[in-house]
Order: sequence, then C-alpha cells, then structure tokens
Amino acid sequence: MATLQQAPPTTISRTKSNLDMMRHRKGFKKLGKPADQRKALLRALTTEVIRHGRIKTTLVRARAVRKHVDHMITLGKRGDLHARRQAMSWVYDKNLVHALFDAAPERYGDRNGGYTRVLRTVPRQGDNAKMAVIELV
Repeated sequence: MATLQQAPPTTISRTKSNLDMMRHRKGFKKLGKPADQRKALLRALTTEVIRHGRIKTTLVRARAVRKHVDHMITLGKRGDLHARRQAMSWVYDKNLVHALFDAAPERYGDRNGGYTRVLRTVPRQGDNAKMAVIELV
C-alpha cells in the first residue's frame, strides 16, 4: 500500500491590499482630483476662508486648505512687496489681498502660526461625508 503524500497547505499572502496601505512619505492629499482642479479648489477655498472668516466644507478639504490659509496670513504679516505678490498669485481677489495685508499684522502679530481652527460637524445628509468648519482664530 502506497501512502499518499499530501501537498502542504497553501500559504495566505500577508501583503495588504492597496486600500489598506499606509500613506507613509506622501506629501499631501490628492482630494480625488487632477492637479489643475485641485489647485483651483484650494485657491478658491483659501479665498473664501479669508473673505468670510469661516466656511463649511468636508473634513479632508478643510485640513488641506488650512496650510494655504496659514501661509497667506504669514505673508500678510510679513507685508513686503514680494510677499504681497506671492499672495496675489494665489488668492483670486486683489482687494481681499490688500485688506489681508492691512489687517493681518495687528490681528495676528503676537501669534506664531496656528491661524485657523478646524471643527468637526455632523456628517452631510446625502452621502454621509465627514464635514467640518474651518475658521480664522
């Protein structure tokens, strides 16, 4: 009688799928958009946060735009010509840049960064997306 040899059990792959991998060393969120649309979205959100002081958007977008709003306020605090031209190249409204450069030094003069606050709110009704309010401090 010949003994049957059984094949060893197949090993299960220990690698994770693309969805579960961590985003180590990735620079920024892509927001599900091509580069030109992403830049336009971030410029528009930055302009509206500076104009209104507070806007409601998704949590991921609020966290992405916070960096740009803080940078524009830092440029406004600096106040020189080069900073003004850099802000004009990002913010859509020229008059808003002038108002920012007038108000930023006295409003944020004693603060070293952290000019915005992101507060989570209730999820959006239609698709249950995480929503947030981003506001100037």
